[in-house]
Formats: sequence, structure tokens, C-alpha cells
Amino acid sequence: MGLQNSKKLFLDAIKNNYAIGAFNFVNLETLSAILDAANELKSPVIVQCSTSAIKYAGIKEIYAMVKAKMNDLPVILNLDHGKTFEDCKNAIDNGFTNVMIDASSLPFEENIKLTKQVVDYAHKHGVTVEAELGVLAGVEDEVSASNDDARYTNPNQAKEFVERTGVDSLAIAIGTSHGIYKFSGEAKLRFDILSKIEQLLPSFPFVLHGASSIPADMVSLATKYGAKLKGANGIPEAMLNEAVTKHNVVKVNVDSDLRISFTAGVREVLTLNPEVVDMREYLKNGKKYVTQVVKNKMQNVFNSANKAK
Repeated sequence: MGLQNSKKLFLDAIKNNYAIGAFNFVNLETLSAILDAANELKSPVIVQCSTSAIKYAGIKEIYAMVKAKMNDLPVILNLDHGKTFEDCKNAIDNGFTNVMIDASSLPFEENIKLTKQVVDYAHKHGVTVEAELGVLAGVEDEVSASNDDARYTNPNQAKEFVERTGVDSLAIAIGTSHGIYKFSGEAKLRFDILSKIEQLLPSFPFVLHGASSIPADMVSLATKYGAKLKGANGIPEAMLNEAVTKHNVVKVNVDSDLRISFTAGVREVLTLNPEVVDMREYLKNGKKYVTQVVKNKMQNVFNSANKAK
């Protein structure tokens, strides 16, 4: 089937009330776990890397791994949180089919200027572009913002931004947060803001970043075997499902959930079997739990199972 950009897949997701999970990976094991789940459930999937993951694994190696493991699935290979035009150009030139330019920390006009530059280059190469408007709190990989900096996306600015940049999808800030310690209190997504944006941009694809749910069973398992994750919490899956099935949220980013589940699997083997030095044994267990978490997202949260075409 080959790698695809986001255009047709996102339109189908809007039409049929589902979202495509965007799962971060940094190595062969996490990539294989994600694609195993997608293959089993016949789900379209987005596999994505941050710039720091690219530095760690190598961009040519990442592309080769995805091509080798994707089988006959609709797969988008996405750059997550590119910060510069050069970040995005590098990904486009090396086979990525969607790039995310994150200039959300810049003033509005500068965000528009940089995003438009990326869009112009990407569209010439058949690549779709995601941008972000509004800043999320929290820390994950090379993305950070203090709680004081968190702000919601302005609906009128969102409309102007999309019209002036020609961007293909937009990540919006409605209360999600990066990292595994998302909230000091109860989670709340501003669906009222999302609805206002949708009124101004009907049938347009929206994205949620910082949307890991931090599954309690994986936190408990990792903690049982020595991880220190006190206070870890995330977005309730019921809220994510509402965003997907009742709104035009077609891409939901998941990273922290995979980190925790992989860590839980590795810790379990090394704690119960301290004599094990075969990396395949503990990496295989980490992979198993990642696949479990991804399958749950596809089946019970994103509604994407059996949507592969």
C-alpha cells in the first residue's frame, strides 16, 4: 500500500467518526509493537518521531524500519514537533509523509510565516502539514511549557491561521498537557472551545497533543517493579472518545502511555528474573505491553479498528 499522507485518511476519519492514533516510537521494538496492533485490528495508524528520536535512531534508519515493518496497512510517517523549517525539510526529504511544524511558542504572525514556509515546501512534495495554535503545559521530549504559559486556542485566530497558511490539520489547546504528570486536580477538556472552532472551520481535521491517558494498570505494574511514578495521571479515555466521536478530532498523540508500558515490561522481567541478560527477553516483554495499550486505544478509544482500506 505504501506510506500515505494525511489528506484522504483524515477526511475518512471525519466522515466515519474515528481518529487515527499517532504513536511515538524510538526503536524497532516500539515500532513493531505499534504496527503489530494495527495489523491485528486492521486499523490505520500514524507512527511518529520527535527530532530527539531522530537524533537517537537516525532518520534513514527510521524510514527503513517503517518501510520494512508496515505490511499492507495505511500508515502515515509523521515528524512530531518539528521546531524549524530545516527540521521539517529534513523529514520531507527523507520520506516522511506528514510533518508537524510547532511554532506555537512564537507570536501569531511569526507562527503563520514559518508554518506557511513549511506548507509551501511540503505541498510541492506531496506531504501534508500539521501546525499548532495555543501552547500546552507540561514536558515531553523536546516540548516544554510551564503551567503559567498554558493557554487555550482562540477560535477566531484558528480560522485566520488555517486560511492564511493552507495547513492540512491543526493541533489545538483545549486542556491537554504533555508528560505523565498532567494535572494537579481533575482533568477537563474545553469542548466548548472546540465546538466554537469547529463552527468556524467545519469539516476541518483537528489534533490533540498531550493526550496520553496514563493507564492505571501500567502505572501500577511499573511501580510494583520499582518505578517511581507517584501522581502520574492523564486524560480520561471517555473524554478522548468524546473528542473523537462527537467532534472532528482525527489525530490523537500517544507517547507517555507507551513509555510507561514498555518500562513496566522491562522492569517486570529484570525484577523477577535478575539472572536474565538476554536483551530479547526483557525487550519482548516491553513490546508485549505496548501492543496491549495500543490495541486498547484503537478498539475502545479511537474507534479505528477495521477502518483500514
